[in-house]
Amino acid sequence: MKIKFWGVRGSIAAPGKDTVRYGGNTLCTEVREGDTEIILDAGTGIRALGNDLIKRFGPNNINAHLFLSHTHWDHIQGFPFFAPAYIPGNKIDICAAEKVDTSLEQTLAGQMLYQYFPISLKQLGANIQFHDLKEGQTFEIVGQKPYTHPINVKNIKLNHPFPGVFAYRIDGLGFVDSVLKNESLVYATDTEHYDCLDHRLVKLAEGADVLIYDSQYTPKEYESKLSWGHSTGQKGVETAKAAHVKRLVLYHHDPTHTDDDIDNILSICQKMAGNGLEVIAAAEGLELDV
Repeated sequence: MKIKFWGVRGSIAAPGKDTVRYGGNTLCTEVREGDTEIILDAGTGIRALGNDLIKRFGPNNINAHLFLSHTHWDHIQGFPFFAPAYIPGNKIDICAAEKVDTSLEQTLAGQMLYQYFPISLKQLGANIQFHDLKEGQTFEIVGQKPYTHPINVKNIKLNHPFPGVFAYRIDGLGFVDSVLKNESLVYATDTEHYDCLDHRLVKLAEGADVLIYDSQYTPKEYESKLSWGHSTGQKGVETAKAAHVKRLVLYHHDPTHTDDDIDNILSICQKMAGNGLEVIAAAEGLELDV
């Protein structure tokens, strides 16, 4: 399982000289397991990912699964610029939490209404399937090749002021030193820890190889932003240690945080983690092997 970050910024894109090292694009993370392509969120980072997929696989030979944590702008605003979605022959499965008042398809169509964008969702050429997931549902992905092992994607709801925000756990099988082993990634962005650890998230992340965690605020910033639905790197460390995670990735960087600010947050979290837990900060272009 390989991970690549294409957008790591929360709330709004923040390009500029102070965000060059970590990047200014909003959220998009790529996960590759064998011939299976999984995309987590569709912020502005998905535009560059789409162009890269066309270079790698050809313009009309792309089969991808896009899992949205939720449909706030910083998680969907790049989708209208995702080039593979325009090309017949490509297949894209889009998954997100089931909502009471509207479907996932209707939600994504809303940001592509003519007053906002010149091309509608229905005009896209790719074969796009929408999956409204129930809480606790496991979504199975079967690779295109007969020998590929299935990948299971589980979900739980997170604490965020929007109905149906999901964390995802991706479980697959991969070869490590010629030995077939379980590989697992947990993606938990846009979540608030309140006064204690989220024990549902700790359970979901138990024993995971990688936990990607919402680290938007410092503890001081969090004091004035209660109920905004975000967390801190320090709480990410506590969650990762409680769940016996091997590697913690700080993610969803605040648009006001400079590269130096993120360096400082990372240093504090690394010291807090001590031995046994690796802590890194997500940056555009960063690639990880699980």
